[in-house]
Amino acid sequence: MTAPRLEGLDNAAAQQVVAAAQALALGRADQAAAQLQPALAAYPKHSEVLRLHAGILDLRGNHLAARNTMEQAVALRPVDALYHNTLGTILGNGGDFDGAIRALRRACELQPGLGAAWYNLGVMLTRCVRNEEAVEALRRAVELAPDNMDARAQLGDMLRMQGHAEASAAEYRRVLSRQPWTGMAWWGLADLRTGALTDEDIDRMGAALRDRRASDDDRIATGFALAKGLDERDRYEESLDQLKRANAIARLRQRWDAAGFSAAIEAVNRAFTPLPAGAPDATLGRGAIFIVGLPRSGTTLVEQILASHSQVEGAGELPDLSLVLAAESRQRGKPFPNWVADLQPPDWQCLGERYLERTVHWRGRRPFFTDKMPGNWMYIGAIRAMLPGAHIVACRRDPLETCFSCYRQHLYNNEYTRTPEDLAAYWRDFDRGVRHWAAQYSEHVYQHDYEALVDAPETGIRALLEFCGLPFEETCLHFHETRREVRSPSATQVRRPLQAGTAQAQRYGSLLDPLRASLGLPPFGT
Repeated sequence: MTAPRLEGLDNAAAQQVVAAAQALALGRADQAAAQLQPALAAYPKHSEVLRLHAGILDLRGNHLAARNTMEQAVALRPVDALYHNTLGTILGNGGDFDGAIRALRRACELQPGLGAAWYNLGVMLTRCVRNEEAVEALRRAVELAPDNMDARAQLGDMLRMQGHAEASAAEYRRVLSRQPWTGMAWWGLADLRTGALTDEDIDRMGAALRDRRASDDDRIATGFALAKGLDERDRYEESLDQLKRANAIARLRQRWDAAGFSAAIEAVNRAFTPLPAGAPDATLGRGAIFIVGLPRSGTTLVEQILASHSQVEGAGELPDLSLVLAAESRQRGKPFPNWVADLQPPDWQCLGERYLERTVHWRGRRPFFTDKMPGNWMYIGAIRAMLPGAHIVACRRDPLETCFSCYRQHLYNNEYTRTPEDLAAYWRDFDRGVRHWAAQYSEHVYQHDYEALVDAPETGIRALLEFCGLPFEETCLHFHETRREVRSPSATQVRRPLQAGTAQAQRYGSLLDPLRASLGLPPFGT
């Protein structure tokens, strides 16, 4: 931390700020807050105090307060690249990817040698599926800071998305040879394919969890990786124990408000029931295929099948729908869905066109494209009003398998996966919402059954294509042979043929009874 940023603080406050920054770098929000509190009380308008306070708020999941606080800090130091870097990170964590990219590009302009800004820019570009730009930014980050192992691990992720498993594994191994406590490298290696972790790796991950240099982010990612390695060795109780530990660390930062989320979903469903008079052009969005569902419910598999069709471009998890809705909320000064009743058909047409403008890149080669953002199930009503010609595929998988798979997966910003109770509540919200919309609009909302597809692949694929208005093509049956980037945890699985017997919960027996109880299912063996 440079001296100019500490100007105006007395010695005690300066030391408190430095200590808070160190704790924040390790991902320890409570420790950072305790260190910063005296300085925050004495210097509530100091730029560096505000910057660290914003970081703490962001780590705890209070993204709006973090944004407001950080914008105050930037106003005090408008040409400080580090401040724009922090603002960009906070905006991205709050879902404003466009704003994040602008802030991070500004940081790179102000200080082209700031490797952290290039790394964060690469991460945000990846989330926006702007992969070529992302790789360029990440390579720049590595050039500037060769010891930035997070940037190298992110490069390994990009190689995995492109199907270069061996090159990806080599990059992760390179990171771990330098910094064996780097959690994202362990998780990337574990998530690459079954059997990627050796017995020696199991011991090394145990040591990494005890390494004082590891941040909480490292410990969370390493815990998930170790759990996967233990699972592959049939050490189920130990695996589940590691998952509990990793999820508990993450939950210390922010807790999922299951009741508040359920109430919000009910409010959205009410706002669109009955469906308001939407875009007057009934064909608007005809080429868009939204694939929604919980993570790990088969959404990536559905996209891979559709992207194997000659008329379909597989775009991946696009953030554009939620960004369009968020921009409308800012413009109207009301949160979604409070403004829904105010809109007239031309307004919905405008929103639909805005979404299509943002996704024009994906319609350049083929007439159809997929938008596989799982959480878009919350916005089915908005999709129907904005894009009446669009098709929505809601993916369903056995609820116990789905929830357990989410619990085991190191997912970005999905805080509902930390406990059985929160997972079950989230699944019930999804289940109610999708059933409601599918009953109302069966021609536009299709419930896809994962287990039925596995049992009868051709029947399931033909039904899926028919719903989307696509003629049957043999290539869709051989989806695993399609070469394309896959930007999800299932990147490796969808490059293999469909396999029966992929269920995991049965192997854990009564160990999963708390999750069964939360889902309203009987105990194991009854």
